Amino acid sequence: MDNSGGQAGEGRVKDAILIAGPTASGKSALALELAERKGAVIVNTDSMQGYSVLDVLTARPGAADLARAPHFLYGHVHPATAYSTGAWLRDVMKLIEDGTLSGQPVIFAGGTGLYFRALAEGISEMPDIPQRIRDRWRYELKEQGAVKLHGLLLREDSAAAMMLKPTDSQRIVRALEVLDASGRSIREWQAERGRPLIDRQSARFFVIEPDRAALVDRIEKRFDQMLDKGALDEVKQLSALGLDPELPAMKAIGVRELQAAMAGDIGFPEAIERSKIATRQYAKRQTTWFRHQLGSEWQRLRPGDDLETTI
Repeated sequence: MDNSGGQAGEGRVKDAILIAGPTASGKSALALELAERKGAVIVNTDSMQGYSVLDVLTARPGAADLARAPHFLYGHVHPATAYSTGAWLRDVMKLIEDGTLSGQPVIFAGGTGLYFRALAEGISEMPDIPQRIRDRWRYELKEQGAVKLHGLLLREDSAAAMMLKPTDSQRIVRALEVLDASGRSIREWQAERGRPLIDRQSARFFVIEPDRAALVDRIEKRFDQMLDKGALDEVKQLSALGLDPELPAMKAIGVRELQAAMAGDIGFPEAIERSKIATRQYAKRQTTWFRHQLGSEWQRLRPGDDLETTI
């Protein structure tokens, strides 16, 4: 494979390396090792690591790592934004169009399966949503609740509503926003497939499948390290913004648990244990998704593999 990087036709990144894996599996460290070896840049492919404020709690690469290789799309989104897969894909496209990803290999590393799918397969275009419409439906969600809005969606766009649970507030609001802004069902938009941003023929696909016991141990130790590095202060900063608790950034693992402890609802030891349990459960869901949703082109990386010769 030619590791010269660059772009193929139609805005697609050639010779991309995709590294997926559950949280705490070591994908960021592997991406950094590869970036140094190949002179590559790293593009964040994890939904939570795109948010600012939560540097430590989302395990974003620190200053020392950022100095070792160029990193993009980390911490560039304010927590007040409901960042989506489509928004991330547009940000990647901007990097391609302005030449940022030209001239060197590109490594996409993260744990958000839908980002990888969109990158490799493309997703449908969605209409721009004016801020006034976003504000309207977030207000309605706060005032009426998800179940009532689901009933409204059922009347206005039954096809979309029937695909959603009545409690799935974020997707219900998204469907109403799209309908309001464009006059078309979100299902119609979703049916119009986009284009992949990578050249699949030259890309290399890897997914880390760590030993379960070792991963649990890494999760336990990492959360303790997060607390030592200031995770609690980050939660305080986030809380001070007074954001809607339904926003994605507010659902980062550890935020609600530590908020509950700060409010005196539970003790800090319990908050820490709940956070670790939630992280383990999340890692399990990620592993299951990767196992069933990623195709045969994805090479599984397991403990003991010789990565020097594999990648």
